[in-house]
Amino acid sequence: MENTATSPWYLYLLECRRGTYVGITNNLAKRYQAHAAGKGARYTRANPPLALLGAQPFADRAAASRAEYQLKQQTPAQKRRWAADWPYHA
Repeated sequence: MENTATSPWYLYLLECRRGTYVGITNNLAKRYQAHAAGKGARYTRANPPLALLGAQPFADRAAASRAEYQLKQQTPAQKRRWAADWPYHA
């Protein structure tokens, strides 16, 4: 079992075949591999990811979920600009 007290949650943005995808995870590499293998979200099964545009760490799942909701309200161009300022990039 993973120690969630010390494991950050990440808000991440993927560039996909047609558009962008926003999600959260506590294991970025494993989640990206799942999307790339067609085992992730329905959207990424139909529109495979081309690149991880960025990821931002959060202390817990609740904070990451709130940020995910806010980011999903933005246009794709706004999402890409936001991700450009994140500490983690592909």
